[in-house]
Amino acid sequence: MAADFVDGTAFNFEQGQRSRKLFAAVVLAALDDAIADDKKYGNGPEQIARWARSRDGREVLSCAGIDPNERVVSGLMEFVGNGVRTSVALSREESERRSQAEAA
Repeated sequence: MAADFVDGTAFNFEQGQRSRKLFAAVVLAALDDAIADDKKYGNGPEQIARWARSRDGREVLSCAGIDPNERVVSGLMEFVGNGVRTSVALSREESERRSQAEAA
């Protein structure tokens, strides 16, 4: 009986982790869309801020495990303003982290 509870809890945790990853992917897609808008129309930071402050945006951020506060909105706007696609930023960040780990 206790094993069933542990299995069920582990399954629910795993499902929650998958769900968070899915919503995080939606956030990354929204960032990429805002970066594309910024390059095309020059309004990317405003677009991501409008999305992040909307009901849907706040819900997606929350489901991704991100607190949808103004500090987060400012960070998203800054990220979009930098104009680096999420895939490039993530791979660069990952390679920097690996090189720091190797140096330590």
